[in-house]
Amino acid sequence: MDGRRQKHNGVRVVLAGTIPGALGVSRPRVAAAARFFAEMSRRRAGGVWHEVVVHLVGDEESGAMHRAIMGIAGATDVITQAYDAIPPEAPGLCGELFVNVDQALRAAPRRRGWSPAKELLLYIAHGMDHLSGADDRDSAGYMSMRRRELAWIRRHDAREFGKICT
Repeated sequence: MDGRRQKHNGVRVVLAGTIPGALGVSRPRVAAAARFFAEMSRRRAGGVWHEVVVHLVGDEESGAMHRAIMGIAGATDVITQAYDAIPPEAPGLCGELFVNVDQALRAAPRRRGWSPAKELLLYIAHGMDHLSGADDRDSAGYMSMRRRELAWIRRHDAREFGKICT
């Protein structure tokens, strides 16, 4: 794995994969955002979280994972997997996010005032939100998740860097 392990308030976050230059955001900024979203999600869910691996993937890998995990053909924005610890490990959550950087590059231009970097952060926040148990299968759940994720992005941007992506 090419990611670095970083612990943030009890949650280790590993960022694996390549960030295309066209996304316009640095690896340290993405890693910082992922750690922040993991902590927000952990607080929402409660309990012990051990590690979350954020895999940055393209369409091909996203499509393969989508088919293997959910039985759905085609690439998607983010796939979330949560795992309970296996004894003798201490109880707690481990998770993986498969975040599609190609999708972020495609989707961002369709949103007014939205950068590919912000789209990528939205996908990471969305995956972390799912790890906390949030569900977007109906419109009320979707809207609740989206409001929370956008609030996390605004809070992170203001706290860490000012406005890092528009």
